[in-house]
Amino acid sequence: MFYGEFFHSIDRKGRLILPSKFREAAKGNFVERFFVTRGLDKCLFMFSEEEWKSQESKFKAISFTKQEARVFNRLYFSGAAEVSPDRQGRILLPQYLKDFAEIKRDVVIVGVSNRIEIWSQDKWQEYYKNWRPSFEEISEKLMEAP
Repeated sequence: MFYGEFFHSIDRKGRLILPSKFREAAKGNFVERFFVTRGLDKCLFMFSEEEWKSQESKFKAISFTKQEARVFNRLYFSGAAEVSPDRQGRILLPQYLKDFAEIKRDVVIVGVSNRIEIWSQDKWQEYYKNWRPSFEEISEKLMEAP
């Protein structure tokens, strides 16, 4: 549902405007609110409400007797914030999430199919630079027949 890479900035009031393509995709799928939380690789994950519930079901199914499951669920869910875009498509990111992702002003919003990732521009460029040369090799490994 969400695809592409978009460069934006946080405004003076701490709001981030979602790319118009993402707003159109959300509207076309009747998405009115999202959940944002700590992601992996120092970015934020943002899910539609429906996708959030799907992810939540998967993580709740992991036994809480496993320490790694408890740690993951605590960090993942305690960082979650519900956000609803305003009429201009802006969302307000909590400061603790911006701190986690080291977001100051310039961000890159990346569509990764069922989720949106929000990166500090510096972190995204570093990530892309480090992983781009391995893209073909990784795709070969992932696409190998079992």
